[in-house]
Amino acid sequence: MAGGGGPREKMIGMMYLVLTALLALNVSASIMEKFAALDISMEYATTQAQTAANTKVAAIKQSVTERGNKGNDAKVLKDAEAVKKETKALLDYIEGLKSQLIGENVPEEGSVMPTNAKDNETTNILMLGGNKNGEGYTLETKLNAYVDKMNKINLAHNPKAPKIGKLALSGSEDPITKDDPSHKTWDFAQVNFEETPVIAALAVLSNFKAKVSKVETDVIATLAGQVGASDHKLGELFPIVKPVSQVVAAGTNYEADMFLTGTITGLENPKMTLNGKALKVEGGKGKVKFKATGGKYDKDGKIKKSWKGTVTIQDPLTGKDKVLEHTEEYFVANPVLQVQSASVQALYLNCGNDLQINCPALGTEYDPKFSTAGGTASPGAKKGQVTVVPTTPKVTLTVSSGGTKIDALEFKVRKIPKPEVVALNGSKPVDEKRGMKAPGPRSIKMKAIPDESFKAFLPKDARYKVTKWEATLVRGKRPVGKKTFTSETGNFSTFASKAKPGDRIMIEVKQVMRLNFKGKTEKVNVGLVLKNIPLTD
Repeated sequence: MAGGGGPREKMIGMMYLVLTALLALNVSASIMEKFAALDISMEYATTQAQTAANTKVAAIKQSVTERGNKGNDAKVLKDAEAVKKETKALLDYIEGLKSQLIGENVPEEGSVMPTNAKDNETTNILMLGGNKNGEGYTLETKLNAYVDKMNKINLAHNPKAPKIGKLALSGSEDPITKDDPSHKTWDFAQVNFEETPVIAALAVLSNFKAKVSKVETDVIATLAGQVGASDHKLGELFPIVKPVSQVVAAGTNYEADMFLTGTITGLENPKMTLNGKALKVEGGKGKVKFKATGGKYDKDGKIKKSWKGTVTIQDPLTGKDKVLEHTEEYFVANPVLQVQSASVQALYLNCGNDLQINCPALGTEYDPKFSTAGGTASPGAKKGQVTVVPTTPKVTLTVSSGGTKIDALEFKVRKIPKPEVVALNGSKPVDEKRGMKAPGPRSIKMKAIPDESFKAFLPKDARYKVTKWEATLVRGKRPVGKKTFTSETGNFSTFASKAKPGDRIMIEVKQVMRLNFKGKTEKVNVGLVLKNIPLTD
């Protein structure tokens, strides 16, 4: 049913889907009797919806009169009457189609089915026509136009109201046919009336009448809410506990009042404020949320505060606003978080940043739990220890204790500084400017040296190793020999027999790996690293 509906409407809608599916499978004529019963149920649902809509419009009219026929209220009544008029015209049209399908083939005594119940040709001629000019296409146009008008009225009075969906669905839109290759290309009239027996077509039309009535009911309910004519019924019930004090000392009594409260349908979204500011209201409940502020704490590190709330409802009879006030007391503790780390101003990306988070104000009750946005957090062996691994340029570490959020700490995230790659001859860096005497070194060691500051903060993440590099003996522009090494140290003995003064050894670093705090390795992008060692006389 459009927009949902009660249990009966949902049950009827399910029956309609099942029977329509069975009809598509060419089930025996016994199904026809079920369509007759479905037709009757749909008509009953329409009658019930029409009665409810008429009652609601009468309530709107009474409320508008009692409120003095003000301009906006009068517009609501005018629109409600327009909804009734549009709905009646469409329902009368659909009922006329049903009469044309039956014609003179009225049910015989003791039967609910017309004598042409199994005739599908009558349906084809009336609803499809000879060249897609049948009443099915007119019905599609009328249904679409009706929904457009209802949406316009509904949204004009409640811009946040959900848009009413289409009632006239094509084969690619209808849930029964959208996945069926042979039917998903059908238009609305074909989906609902192609080769359809009269009795099934009657049920289809009654189904549309029920859907139209449901749309009407929903729109009129919106209008009724604008003038205090909504139905006010007891909704969800739930218990409330109001303690004398939220803080209880050991050895003293805990006291509280417990009572039952609930929401009222028709007043699901009353106006509520917190200290004068509007609250978000969902399902009749105001969402109270604000950042607790400190002040002059007592010797126990707490401060007593309060907030004032109001609930404004509209009297359903007078239409006047009634304001209910409430003052709630609460206590604010002083949960100051202390962060201890080698670097607390910024953390390093993809590294295990060890932090110690303490909260002296909570004392022995401090039982921290950590969660992050922009990374991961792993608790350490001791209370308050946490290892944060950032994966984004900013990471937020949320600290909770006993299920209560204490604070969210934000850290900037630094990229890992690139290591400096150096070529060592023995223990000393090679002087690339002065070079070395020919035939050059017997061996060279390539080392990736971490940034000193990074290494001081995170020594377990600052472990680098050159794992692949190439050395080429070059004479002029021509390579004389080349060797590839997969360890830090390379043996150059083969170059010694070939090297001459004026040659040079060119080294290109191909791969550098980092060993992180978890003992896992990852590639490091050091860019293009070239070293040139001139060979002199």
